[in-house]
Formats: sequence, C-alpha cells, structure tokens
Amino acid sequence: MHVFRCDITLHEPLFFATREIGRLYETGRYLHNYALTYAFGFVQAPYFNAVQVPRYADELGTVRAAGSYVTPALPLAVDYRLATIKYGEEVSHVEMEQGRLNTPSFGRLKELAPESTFRCYVLSAQPLAMPLPRWIRLGKWHSKALVETREVEVKRASGDYVAACPLNPLDVPPGVLRAFDIVSMPPASLVANARCNGDHYEIERGVGLPVDMRYTFER
Repeated sequence: MHVFRCDITLHEPLFFATREIGRLYETGRYLHNYALTYAFGFVQAPYFNAVQVPRYADELGTVRAAGSYVTPALPLAVDYRLATIKYGEEVSHVEMEQGRLNTPSFGRLKELAPESTFRCYVLSAQPLAMPLPRWIRLGKWHSKALVETREVEVKRASGDYVAACPLNPLDVPPGVLRAFDIVSMPPASLVANARCNGDHYEIERGVGLPVDMRYTFER
C-alpha cells in the first residue's frame, strides 16, 4: 500500500456551510474526504447537472474500484475571518408598494482564514499514475490551496492505535472504532480523535490508519 501525507495550506479564505445559525453561515474546522477526493482530481464531476442531486456513490465508486482512498483532513493550525454578504432580490421585476422600503438584507460568513493548515492522507493500492497536484481548489469560492506531498513508509500492524487523522465512519470496516468524537457536518458526519483496534498501517508508534478503508454509501 502506498501512503502519501498531504499538508494543505490555504492561500485564500475558504467557505463551505457546515452550520447555519440564523444568517450566520459557519465553516467547520475539518475538510471532508469527499471534497478532497474531487479536489485532488481522482474524479471529475460534470460541469452541468440538470438535477441538483449528489452522485457520490456513482462518482466516488470509480475511485474505490481503482483501490485509492483520500482521508478527511486534520486541522493543524486554523484561524477564522468574518465576511458580510448582501442578499439580492431573485426576481427580475418588483412592484414597489406605497410605503415599502427597499431595505437590503445581510448575512455573515465565518470563513477559514488564509494560512490555515491541514493534513490528510492518500492511500493507493498501486503507484499513482500521476503525481498529486501541488495546487487545488476548495469550497464554495474555489479557494486556492497549496498541497505539499510526501510518501511515508508504513508497516502493517495489529492491535490498539490512535487514528492519524479524522475518519469517515461509513468508510471504516466494522468493529474498528472504539472511542471517538463526532464531527457533525454534511454530507456525512466524521469522527475525530478516534481510538481504534485491528489491522492498520502504522505511521508512527501507536498511530496509524485502518486497513481496507473504502468509499461506502448508505442506500
């Protein structure tokens, strides 16, 4: 198994709506593995979709068949910034009623600030056909991020260990997760600080990644 450690540094503010509190739209501290898989170029979504329905099972299924997998990203050092957005009318013509004020509406975005850093891992059963990209785009604004990649030597081990990064519990074999913190975020919640048991790729003593992680979807 080839394991690559990817350190990601934001060069622009990053926004995606993890949580909505009234008109505050908050970006979470973790990067989802679905988003990273698309960003790294393992799968290409069509430019136009007639129906706005996710097709993760079909699109990420091709990555699973190829024996590749991208983990969620661990926040190493993150900071936030607040931005204000203005809501506009979504109609082409509005009749102004007598006494009606044309008052704009505002919302607030809590974005991840530039220079925030994250770490994820890419696993591949075969050598990668192409090097992982040095620059990727993430989030609603397609924010630019630098990726520094290094292949790490791992050995297969068994027993108790701490996960090296957040995990997508849908993708982890049954019986591996023993204790963890739930990270609620769409489209599928993650787990952090996971204590695991079973076969794993040991990255350093007591720290590793589960064997046989693969994209799995609830039907």
